[in-house]
Amino acid sequence: MMSMSTSTSNHPADPALDLQGPAREEFELGDVLHALSDPVRLQIVLALDDAGAEIACGQFPVAVSKSTVSHHFKVLREAGVLDGRYEGTRRLHSLRRADLDARFPGLLDSVLRAART
Repeated sequence: MMSMSTSTSNHPADPALDLQGPAREEFELGDVLHALSDPVRLQIVLALDDAGAEIACGQFPVAVSKSTVSHHFKVLREAGVLDGRYEGTRRLHSLRRADLDARFPGLLDSVLRAART
């Protein structure tokens, strides 16, 4: 059965699958800190920072189920830490470093430096 979509983007029309996070000025420090406080989410952010580019969902070095990693992506995205987009059927994620650095200067670097030690 073929799925029909009225959307002009490359992702499903289902709003539950929307990969947009908040605007930079809407970032809340508590949300960002909460998102970065989980070890699995921190692994995801470290991988994105090391890559310096987008990474597809299935390419992250985490040992959790697909549904669990999807939850972690959602938490990171809703806090403003990640951006996501569809490319065909793949979900690609990228770190919103410039937005985080502009909103909370030095925060991401401090957290990532501490995570690497």
